[in-house]
Amino acid sequence: MRTSVIGRAIHDTLPVMTGYVVLGIGFGILLSTKGYGVFWALLTGLAIYSGTMQFVCIDMFTAGTGLISAAGTALMVSARHIFYGISMSERYGKIHGLKKAYMIYALTDETYSLVCESDDEDYCFWVSLLDQSYWVIGGVTGALLGEIIPFNTKGIDFALTALFVSICVEQWLNSESHYPAIIGFTASVLCLVVFGAGNFLIPAMIAITIMLFALRGRIDV
Repeated sequence: MRTSVIGRAIHDTLPVMTGYVVLGIGFGILLSTKGYGVFWALLTGLAIYSGTMQFVCIDMFTAGTGLISAAGTALMVSARHIFYGISMSERYGKIHGLKKAYMIYALTDETYSLVCESDDEDYCFWVSLLDQSYWVIGGVTGALLGEIIPFNTKGIDFALTALFVSICVEQWLNSESHYPAIIGFTASVLCLVVFGAGNFLIPAMIAITIMLFALRGRIDV
């Protein structure tokens, strides 16, 4: 591995680190208050690695949710990752073996925002690995703190919403074309009005995909 590539990956993922560690600590604290300790924080960070789904899993653990319901919820919550994967299929298709499988698995929102700008395989791998490391470290740290210090966890789960807002703002400021953001916002609001808060996610993702394909000639990605 080229040292310069690793150094660039570390430099570029520093903003992700601050968000992931803080958000991961919040997750770990919430997990700990429900009776699930460091082991569960580590396990979910490695096996699930989805901030949104891991927060949802806390209530699913305590409620004893069945596997089918859990799988359906995971599909709805993380459906957007399907579209990340589609957009990266040509680039990642050139990679082989376990490295390719891991990079597909580790394609989170923040990681995608970095790797979609690069064709360097090593850089994309290290960005993926570093980002997951930040998240796992944050979650384990939060779980440890939750076992030692009593916390009032009211409002901690809003940190995830704040993170997504910051990602959206960053993409808006750095992107030459605002069509994707406008399409995403418009489709989401319309589907929210039509289908309601509990059922709008999948229709919104479908509508966004259709509109992006229809306007792909005008969008400078």
